[in-house]
Amino acid sequence: MNRTYGNGTIVLLISAFLFAAACGFAPADDKDKKAPVIPPREGKSETIHLFNGKDLDGWEGHKELWSVEDGVIVAKNTEPIKVSTYLLTKKKFTDFRITATVKLVQSEMHSGIAFWGRNAPEHGDKYTYAGHLVMFPSGWGMYDLFGRNDLKVDGGPAKKAGKQHDWNDLEILAQGNRVRVVVNGTQVVDWRDPDPDRIKEGPIGLQLHSNTVPQEVHFKNLMLTTFPEEKLTTVK
Repeated sequence: MNRTYGNGTIVLLISAFLFAAACGFAPADDKDKKAPVIPPREGKSETIHLFNGKDLDGWEGHKELWSVEDGVIVAKNTEPIKVSTYLLTKKKFTDFRITATVKLVQSEMHSGIAFWGRNAPEHGDKYTYAGHLVMFPSGWGMYDLFGRNDLKVDGGPAKKAGKQHDWNDLEILAQGNRVRVVVNGTQVVDWRDPDPDRIKEGPIGLQLHSNTVPQEVHFKNLMLTTFPEEKLTTVK
């Protein structure tokens, strides 16, 4: 059917289109994909002490940047770091629950815990990471390293529950394509990856971010359970 529009109708149509664009409405093809529901994977459930409190057995990273002091993993740089570097577990994981106590001691740059990815030395550091990252405490949120970048996870709840230069208790529950995060007893993230093909069995990585200034980050009480129950254990 052919239709003829008068000038007034055309003006109204254009106005409606501009209003929709200004409000952030987009055609269906331009909207973010709705995340599918991928169920938790099945496997043997066991609890692992990722850190023995004495040395970095079971981990790999730059020895000049990572050490153990008084039962704490210490990430520390005095010279600039061009590419974010990680302390990586030698074992790889898919579905897991990790609990850790973390602290940003020096600098305002965030750190984080990486997973569902891989060591990616082609990006400029022998121990850098490509995959998912839960950030703390500056810039709370999630990131896709060398992928989609910011994952648009609201960091506001975590920032409210977290502490900038003090110990924070973290729980990350990663199952199927779902990630839940607890900070100091408060659940702050419940997110599903809309692109499950990006989820890989990979090492856990502790981040020392690229920066031009000295930094220091502490990690302790690192416990991981493989193929855990589908529940958060640290919510108060």
